[in-house]
Amino acid sequence: MAQLLIELFSEEIPARMQQGAARDLERMASERLKAAGLTYEALTTFAGPRRLMLVVEGLPTATPDRGEELKGPRTSAPEQALEGFLRKTGLTKDQLSERDGVWFAVVSEKGRPTADLIAEMVDGIVRGFPWPKSMRWGSGTLRWIRPLKRIVALFDGAVVPFEIDGIASGDTTEGHRFLGSSQPFAVKDFADYRAKLEKQFVLLDVADRKLRILEGAQKACAAKGLALVDDDGLLDEVAGLAEWPTPILGDMDPQFLTLPPEVIRLSMKVHQKYFAVRDPATHGLAPHFVVVANVEATDGGKALAAGNSRVLSARLDDARFFWDEDLKTGFEVWSKKLEGVTFHAKLGTLAERVDRIAALAREIAPLVGADPDQAEQAARLAKADLSAGMVGEFPELQGVMGGYYARAFNHPEAVADAVRDHYKPQGPADSVPTAPLTVAVALADKLDTLVGFFAIDEKPTGSKDPFALRRAALGVIRLLLDNQIRMPLQDMAFVAGEYLSGIRRFQKLGNYAAAATVRETILSKEEVEADRVRIASQLTSDGSEWEVGAGDYQAGLTILGWDVLAFFADRLKVLLRDQGKRHDLVDAVFALGDDDLVRIVRRVEALDGFLATEDGANLLAGYKRASNILKAEEKKGPVPVGMVNTGLPNQPEAETTLAFATAAAATAVDAALETEDFAAAMRALSQLRAPVDAFFTGVMVNSDVAEERENRLKLLGQVRAVMGRVADFGQVAG
Repeated sequence: MAQLLIELFSEEIPARMQQGAARDLERMASERLKAAGLTYEALTTFAGPRRLMLVVEGLPTATPDRGEELKGPRTSAPEQALEGFLRKTGLTKDQLSERDGVWFAVVSEKGRPTADLIAEMVDGIVRGFPWPKSMRWGSGTLRWIRPLKRIVALFDGAVVPFEIDGIASGDTTEGHRFLGSSQPFAVKDFADYRAKLEKQFVLLDVADRKLRILEGAQKACAAKGLALVDDDGLLDEVAGLAEWPTPILGDMDPQFLTLPPEVIRLSMKVHQKYFAVRDPATHGLAPHFVVVANVEATDGGKALAAGNSRVLSARLDDARFFWDEDLKTGFEVWSKKLEGVTFHAKLGTLAERVDRIAALAREIAPLVGADPDQAEQAARLAKADLSAGMVGEFPELQGVMGGYYARAFNHPEAVADAVRDHYKPQGPADSVPTAPLTVAVALADKLDTLVGFFAIDEKPTGSKDPFALRRAALGVIRLLLDNQIRMPLQDMAFVAGEYLSGIRRFQKLGNYAAAATVRETILSKEEVEADRVRIASQLTSDGSEWEVGAGDYQAGLTILGWDVLAFFADRLKVLLRDQGKRHDLVDAVFALGDDDLVRIVRRVEALDGFLATEDGANLLAGYKRASNILKAEEKKGPVPVGMVNTGLPNQPEAETTLAFATAAAATAVDAALETEDFAAAMRALSQLRAPVDAFFTGVMVNSDVAEERENRLKLLGQVRAVMGRVADFGQVAG
């Protein structure tokens, strides 16, 4: 078994692309080795500022000989079929064998030296590498992220000879651009390669570079009684900028500490790639920073620190200018500017959007325990900072700066917090606000976004979600579930649609595909489809104004609410699936028409626990059997309904027992659902398990006696109905 070492040495690779490139290199090499029939013990890739590297341990020196038997046409088949089979296999007729009237061919392939396959593999990888962006240089045809300079290709200690666009493979590489020797050096294998690189001031592994940065930065801070502000994203980035990272502590003018700390940190991070430093005694930022250099300076980094300090001061001077100018302006001017900013061509200006959010926040406030007046006030301030100079310079600070400005202009603390945090949560890892006022504004903001874009038929498709509607829906779900807020989503979507249509006329409110997924809780599917068609047909030619009656308008908003609710169901399934819950259980509960997410999740959890028991699994099987019988009868005509007769002549005991058990279960289930004790509802259903089993064991449903058959169908219908009060068990897999 031998070792393969490949290094692709180039000009600087952007830090954000390095780890993705390492994964792509691993995938492409693995696929090609397996396709060639080569096994290996381990495959590892590394990426750095100037090189992509691959090492494969335990490769055989040649591929194994391979033989394959191919089945051909029958011996009685036309001659043309046999000729085609011979062309495919490259054999002659006398090399075929005949068995049971069928031609067979044995195709053998001699093993090839691994070195030959490596040359082909590397050429294919380099020419087909999926860089997000690439460039072509000189007169060659090769495209790479930056000009490719060298290729190291060693197999079993020997160079694998090949050439790619004039670049010949070899055994030499280069060290650090400044600290290493000016001459390339030869390597023998991976251990030799890694050791020599480190002597030439190159850390190959990104984990080693991160560790060097952290340890050096923490040591420099500790020497002055300071602490490093952790930033994993920045650490990932700077680890891809330096082959020999050297942290240096620099000084910042203390006067800049009067700026909001988010402004200081963002200026450091975005523009300069500096780490912020804090004072453990005050828990605030300290007038220092850590810069990661790619050299070891002879003066200990003093000149580098001073130069970087001057650059940072210039950046922070700009930030202070924006801060001072914004404090001279204020919310009234910013809000006025929003009237001239289009949010979306079909959804109006940002000022109109603010009006919608403010009205919706007032509606939501009582549901979350917030003051309606303050909710409206906070919503009207929430988007104003989009016109502020600081947010224009640092868009990442939207909301955050609004919170600071709200405090500076003496708005209540709760209002300022709501302005600051109303965008949250912005992702699965983001924190969820708990303050009632913040929750009200955050929900209003996200619901307006969802309803607005659904109303103009701009829903996510496949992997595309240009308006981040999936993130908005997940944000609403997390806000409701984490805060245990009992809010009817469909009703609130309806209200949001009313505010939307009242402030800005938009195109085709009735043009939705949701009718197929609508639960028949308000209108039947036929009525929904009829309303949808009628609304669409009665719009003006440009689709911009309503010319329909109140009933059609209400129906259109109802359809919109259903459409949004179906989207929430889909997002909730994703969230619960990530938590280990079954997605089919979400469907089974949503089928009841409920739109209270807190209650839905409780139902799902109770249903999940019930189905995990033997009683639950067996009762589910009984439900499906009953449901299948009823569906078959429904195809023939109406299924009998009504009271079950328990006094028929010669009535089996199992039938009578199930009838009484079903009635008892119905009473118990209704009582449990009334108090939302879903575990008790499941326990009540579990009492049906034995009677249902006994019924199907000892009773023939399709009796020759019409009265018996009708009575038993009524009984199965009641069993299905009782279970259907808890969940639509027909949606449950298994």
